[in-house]
This record gives sequence, structure tokens and C-alpha cells, in this order.
Amino acid sequence: MKINPLLKNFIVIVLILIVVAGVFSLVYLPQEKPAQVSISQIVGDINADKVKKIDVSGDKIKVTYTDDKTAESMKESNSVLPEVLANLGVDKTKLQRVEISANAVQESVWSWLLPALLYGILPLLLIGFFLWTMMRQTNKGAGQVFDFTRSRAKIFGADPNNKEKVTFKDAAGLKEAKEELTEIVDFLKFPKKYLAMGAKIPRGVLLLGSAGVGKTLLARAVAGEANVPFFSISGSEFVEMFVGVGSARVRDLFSTAKKAAPSIIFIDELDAIGRHRGAGIGGGHDEREQTLNMILVEMDGFQKESGVIVIAATNRGDILDPALLRPGRFDRKIVLDPPDVHDREAILEIHSKGKPLASDVVFKEIAERTPGFSGADLANVANEAALTAARQNKTQVFQTDFLTSIEKVLLGPERKSHLLSKKEKEITAYHEAGHALVSSSIPGTDPVRKISIISRGNAGGYTFKVPSEDNKMRTKTQFLAEIATLLGGMAAEKLIFGEMTTGASNDLEKASHLARKIVKEWGMSSLGPIAFGEKDEMIFMGKEISEQRNYSESVAEKIDQEIETIIRGAEKKAVEIVAKRRDMLEKIAKVLVERETIEREEFERIIGVKSGKR
Repeated sequence: MKINPLLKNFIVIVLILIVVAGVFSLVYLPQEKPAQVSISQIVGDINADKVKKIDVSGDKIKVTYTDDKTAESMKESNSVLPEVLANLGVDKTKLQRVEISANAVQESVWSWLLPALLYGILPLLLIGFFLWTMMRQTNKGAGQVFDFTRSRAKIFGADPNNKEKVTFKDAAGLKEAKEELTEIVDFLKFPKKYLAMGAKIPRGVLLLGSAGVGKTLLARAVAGEANVPFFSISGSEFVEMFVGVGSARVRDLFSTAKKAAPSIIFIDELDAIGRHRGAGIGGGHDEREQTLNMILVEMDGFQKESGVIVIAATNRGDILDPALLRPGRFDRKIVLDPPDVHDREAILEIHSKGKPLASDVVFKEIAERTPGFSGADLANVANEAALTAARQNKTQVFQTDFLTSIEKVLLGPERKSHLLSKKEKEITAYHEAGHALVSSSIPGTDPVRKISIISRGNAGGYTFKVPSEDNKMRTKTQFLAEIATLLGGMAAEKLIFGEMTTGASNDLEKASHLARKIVKEWGMSSLGPIAFGEKDEMIFMGKEISEQRNYSESVAEKIDQEIETIIRGAEKKAVEIVAKRRDMLEKIAKVLVERETIEREEFERIIGVKSGKR
């Protein structure tokens, strides 16, 4: 943990004061003082044979009695003790038996030096130390002002012994992307081969893809494979509240990279500074646009032999400024797709290394249950499986742990404290049974993998459907079947209980959204192959907040009618299925109420379908 310098200096000063207080307490610690007696009493004690020894040190007299007790007294200056005792009537014979010793007075140096240090010099030293500390912090702050325009990029050197080095082997899938980047690596290793042929390597490589597909991982793999200095920085680190700082940092970054050439500059989240210029109000002279302008100038100013390649990553390529994407800047664009079933299997194997896996773990089955998952999602699945096994005090990670972790990643953890009443449990069971029954009754739908009425996240229950294979394209028939499946829960509630509940709200929202896309975006309605509406580029909190209507009010009315027709048709189909197969619906719901969960094999056995034959 990094401690603030001011706090650190304050702690040091407090410790010094505590030490000084300790020294004072030791030096001036009150001690038990000897008894004080008068000289006349000493004379009486000598005459009574009680005194064994008398030590004289200047005007101080220390008396030691025969019982080894001590006492102190004082005499007048320049007086002789035997004479004083004789004048007071001491018995000379008994006085001779007493051992009298005189010590020369030697004043210790510490008797005056220590008080002088504690009271005079030490406070001055403490004040001087405090002033020096304050001046040091001031000078440091002044130095930071001059370093304010320095690049904040993290530099990873070309260390072949780095154990954390990432290579292409650590990035499963992404075959085409790795082939493109292999050429970049080869150029960084053997630039003369390309320059001799008059070839120009791309100056900028833009990695496009949704969150979690492995953009940053691929950039690190390029650095690991090429063994060259790798300058990594986020787009947001260029922009500060002070005008001109971002562009100065860009200049410093590119200047440093050119000195270390061949090298790689990696800018993560390029959209933070690369958004389309001119979208602001009142001109485009803000700090972000100045930073973008400097990046454009630096990239276009590269020389052929510079040996510096810029790699950038973003999941918002649609909002980037066109000047960034023209040839000569980011002239190579690599699109990273979500992994298919084979890539997901390989990714799971990579993220499961180091975990004690049981013999029943089959990554192929896990990969089949995770369509649409990104590499980051799969890493989360593997980690959640290990956490689940550890919580249950297992010594190995089993297949059931992986399957449970998939549901946890998708829907959230089980809400065991969310107890349903008997009536609510029955309604939920019929609702989920309706989804499953409608889905299994329509050809071409995805097979039902699991039905549960155990609450997860915001869902009171769920019907888990997973396609047998990855689908890149879908038809209108599939979309209509999906809408009918979504409305199957509501249809089952109406059939059994005579009315619907709020549990169907999320289903209605999804069905309406899907129907609207069918009509307005995909041209799959009776209105013809026309896309209605143009999305505005105005974005707030990551979401589009406006849409430009390029159609009339009469067309808008037709769109609403078409959406209603689709929803009503899907509802009619769902109602017909649950009414026709009511006995099957009640059978599924009864099993759900008893067991709370039905897996695919048991579900297909209930509805009388052989596994995989539907």
C-alpha cells in the first residue's frame, strides 16, 4: 500500500516527539531520595555507635549506618567536617571508629550538556527538519508540474525470461486475427526483408470486437512474440482538464517509442479520444479533439524506417473519426468475433490450467452450453467453477461445478433466501413449463437444457435453452418461434389460473423488442424489405438516446399494426399449444413443484421425445 508522502512525514515527526518525550522521562524520572538528617543528629548517632561510614563530597554528606541504611546532610561551605562534629560534642574516640572519606567534586559534562541539548538545540533541529521536509515536498511538486506532460504509458521491455509473457498460444481461437498479426511480428523481427521489396508494413492496426473477445490479449501476444518494447496506454490517460496536456503526452509517447524502435504502441479504448470530430457544440477546439489531432499528425508523420507500429483496440468502431481509419493511419482493421464452439473448448482448457479437474469434466459439453460467450466470460465460468468446488470443500472441480457456474454467470447466484409461497411456486412452475412446452412443440427451436423454479438474480425461475450449434444467421420463422416461446409462460398462466401475473413482464419486453426489430430493422414484415428509422450518433451513458424518423406518421401507424400482428399471432400459437397439450403442461409443472429442477434428459422423457431427436 502506497502511503501519502505528507502523511509519512507527519508520522516520522510524531515518532521523533515520542522518542524525545521518552528521553525526558528517563532523565528526569523521579527516584526515591535518601532520608535527610541534621549534623547534630549525626553527632548523636556517632556517639550511639550507629554510624559506619561518612562520605564527604563538597558540602554534601552521605552517612552509612551499621544497618546499611543511608542518609544525607549538608555542611557549611569551607568548613571541615571533623571540626564541625567536635564543636557539636562528638565523642572523639567513637569518631575514630567511623570511616570518613572525602571525594573531589567532579561535575559531569552531561549535567549541563544534556539540558542544553534537550531544551535548546533539539527543538531547533526538529523545526529545521520539518521546514526541510516541507521544502522537499514543494520542490517535488514543482518537478511534477514539469513532468505533467510526460506520457503515462506502461513500458514492457523485451525480456525473454519474463514468466508472465503472453504469446499467441495463450490466445485460443482468433485464427485469422493471429495470421494478420503474425505479419506484424515478422516485420518487427526482420524489417529489412520487407523494406528490400519496397513493401510498407501497416502503420496502424485497429482491433475491433465486442468486450471480452481478446483485443488486449492479442496486443500483449504481439509484444510477447516480437520481443520488442511495448508501450501500453489507455485512451483516457491522454485527456486532462488542462488544455494542451493530451497532445503533449502524445508527442512524448511517440518520441519515446521512436527512440526504442522497433517498438509497439498500444492504445486501449481508442474511442475515448478518437470519437468523430465536430460533434461538440460551439466549435471543435476542446482538449479531446486537440489530442486526436496530434495522434493523426504523429501517425501520418512516420517514416518508412521508423519501426514503430501502433495497435489500438475498441468496441465502438462505428463512432471513430474517419481520419483515423484512412490508409496511412489505421489502415488494417482486424475484426474479432466471439469464439465458436471449438474455440470455446480451447479457451476453457487454457483457463482451466492449474485447476485440479475431475475425470468427468468434458469441455465440449461446456462449450456447447455457452454460445455467445466471450473469452472473458469463459474465464469467469472456469473461475466460478473452481470457487464453487472450494466452497463445498471438494478436492477437484467436477462437471456439475462448471454447469452450475454457467447459470451463475448468465443469471446470477441462487437466491435461496427468496422463498416462494405455495401459490407462487405453483404459478412459477406452470409459467416455466409453458415456456418449455411451447419451445419443444415448435420445429426448429433450440432444445431445452434445463427448467428451474429456483430464483437466480431477478428471475423467479428460468428455462435454459441452448442451440445445438452456433447460428450466425436466423430466419423469420425462428424469430416467430422465439416470440411464441416467450409468450408461452403467459399463455400457461391464463389457461390454468384465468389471468396473468407480473412474472411475464420481462417476457413481454423481450417479445416486443424482437417484433420491433423484425419490422423496422430486418425487413421481415408485410411492409416490405425496408429498414425504418436512422439511429442518431448522440450517445449518453453508453446508450443511444435518440432516433431519427425517416418515415411518416401513416407509416408509423402501419409499423405499430404490424408489430401487433406479429405479437398476436405468436400469442395465438402459444395459447393453442398449451391448451392442446394441457395434460403434458400439468405433468411438467407437477414435477417442477416436487423437484424444482428438470434437466434435458428428464424433460425429453416426460414429453416422450428421444434425446437429440426432436
